[in-house]
Amino acid sequence: MNIAALVSGGVDSSVAIHLLKEQGFNPTIFYIKIGMEDEHGYIDCPAEDDMTIVKWLGKHYGLKVEMVSLHKEYWDNVVTYTIENVKRGLTPNPDIMCNKLIKFGFFDKQWGQSFDKIATGHYATSTKINNTTFLSTAKDKVKDQTYFLGQMNNIQVARALFPIGHLPKVMVRDIATKAQLPSASRKDSQGICFLGKVNYNDFIKRYLGEKKGKIICLETGKILGEHNGFWFHTIGQRKGLGLSGGPWFVVKKDIENNIVYASQGYDPETQYGKTVNLTGFNYIAANPYTLKAVETGEIINCLFKIRHTPDFTKGTLEKIGDIYRIRSTEKIQGIAAGQFAVVYDVEANICIASGEIIE
Repeated sequence: MNIAALVSGGVDSSVAIHLLKEQGFNPTIFYIKIGMEDEHGYIDCPAEDDMTIVKWLGKHYGLKVEMVSLHKEYWDNVVTYTIENVKRGLTPNPDIMCNKLIKFGFFDKQWGQSFDKIATGHYATSTKINNTTFLSTAKDKVKDQTYFLGQMNNIQVARALFPIGHLPKVMVRDIATKAQLPSASRKDSQGICFLGKVNYNDFIKRYLGEKKGKIICLETGKILGEHNGFWFHTIGQRKGLGLSGGPWFVVKKDIENNIVYASQGYDPETQYGKTVNLTGFNYIAANPYTLKAVETGEIINCLFKIRHTPDFTKGTLEKIGDIYRIRSTEKIQGIAAGQFAVVYDVEANICIASGEIIE
């Protein structure tokens, strides 16, 4: 089997290479340069440390290494998507779009087509049922990354390979240590890839600027303070409001009038909801039972996530016109338009579909 392995320099993708070699494969290592660098030369994300480790892996295991650039595609599709959605008052998820459009999209079109499989260091697995390959959850439910893969399609999933998906994180670290991989003690990356070490609000400020607006208490209508633009705030946010007498949670935004509404207390009712409406619904694989049931108006039981978390929430899924609706069995905090909800089967095994949350 001819394998293209996407390696970042982190411990997870490094161990993926080690395991593939142990299984007798000789993957070609690819490092994708997706540094966000605009006309101002704002950010140069590809780190020298990452590329040093990638080259070390190639030399150590006797594998071919290719450094490829998808900078323009990343800017035009992922970064622009992020900026435009923030401008509209939404909460985007660039990591989901990066997996869909870049790693399993543009990379596959330009280089991946020459290979049978594309391997990554994601914590996920795939499961074959009746000759259909489904995206399925990782053994380590805390590290499971299927939420970030929820916009993949069935062709992308069928070509994907997840060598570490059956391992707990602690074992991945242990393998890296025993194999003396240079990434063994590297910390897991946090935050949005293209930002590197740049503060998120600094990034948003550069492209959207600042515009003073009011922070208003939703319950009383009292003006609590000022903000520098609704685009710096998201539903469910607690930190960064600069208000006394808190805690305060962002519970609503008036985009037209640049107003941020907040509720006070450690657990205000206004930060919760039980209905999640979705658009752009994407079935990851053609599950004939689920697909037929939902598309013909039936209500099915499911589990779901509205953010990357170890926990699944019970609910039901139904189609109402062009909208797909999840009704949660319990109150969920911080339902933010623009984010994605990912739907799973009731056993928390198969990742069925995902859609973008709308008001």
